[in-house]
Amino acid sequence: MMDMGLKTLKVAAFGALLFGLVAGNNSHAGQTYKNPVYEEDFKVSFGGRSMTIGIGDPTVIFHNGKYYMYATGDNKSYNAYVSSDLVNWQKGPVVFEPSEGEGGLWAPDVFYNHGDKKFYLYYTAGRRIGVAVADSPVGKFEDKGTLVMGAIDAHMFRDDDGRLYLYYATYPSLNIYVQAMDSLSTKSKKAPVKLLAPREAWERKHILVTEAPWMLRHKGVYYLIYSGGGSYSMDYAIGYASSKSPTGPFQRYPGNPILKKGDGVFGPGHGSVVADSDGKIWIVYHQKQSAARDWMRFIAIDPIWFDEEGVLHGRATRSAAHPAPVVSGRDK
Repeated sequence: MMDMGLKTLKVAAFGALLFGLVAGNNSHAGQTYKNPVYEEDFKVSFGGRSMTIGIGDPTVIFHNGKYYMYATGDNKSYNAYVSSDLVNWQKGPVVFEPSEGEGGLWAPDVFYNHGDKKFYLYYTAGRRIGVAVADSPVGKFEDKGTLVMGAIDAHMFRDDDGRLYLYYATYPSLNIYVQAMDSLSTKSKKAPVKLLAPREAWERKHILVTEAPWMLRHKGVYYLIYSGGGSYSMDYAIGYASSKSPTGPFQRYPGNPILKKGDGVFGPGHGSVVADSDGKIWIVYHQKQSAARDWMRFIAIDPIWFDEEGVLHGRATRSAAHPAPVVSGRDK
């Protein structure tokens, strides 16, 4: 299995790979999956009122033969979810709770560091980003304090040269920034750099949004995957921008969004990326359950791939069967 703790994916080009093509080296013969792969609803209090929301904003890592998922749930804590195949998930223990009485616990990101063999959780709580540390992917994570105020949707990325970058969205403006880091828990003195602001029509639909950053590196190019549009709407979607540097400037892909509504899919958004045993990359994200304006969501997975020109492709699916990820149960 590829080292997903580094979150630097060195992925061979998939060429003209057609979505859904059944090939012997791309899936175990006869094994398929259908979205949703996981559903769970929560009663929460938000903005002074009670509501029901569905699980969303997932991040996934692979460690010692298993996948671990962390997501937005009850707004007060995070659980770890465990899978051996990216398709069948079991709910594990609560791994983190912020300060007593603090809500708005959203959109976690977890990074495994081989150097100290510890797991770093970048959490959003009360519109701030903090970091917590654990010895195991199932916690518990010990809070180490706040990194950024007025921000959500953290994502840690380590480049091939070892340099660290924390990507996030400001709140409530919902612009995407990157902060250079001196360590996994310490910011650099360098000022954060603004990378994206809502500009395109799909990013400005219902509400102005660019959020949920996730970084990939492929053949020396940096691909910043992000979500745009109203997250409560069926028009929420996923696009990307690319650059020769992790700090930009980034150019949006003209064909954005690459995951969007259609064919029974509503509001696909807020994804993380992980590889299977064949090196095929998968986006783990949420979809809305219906076209209603709400936060009723579920977890979905679908392949994404690079063509020979370095263009990143994807397609959101629901209900139909497709070839499942290939999982050997061990790291490569």
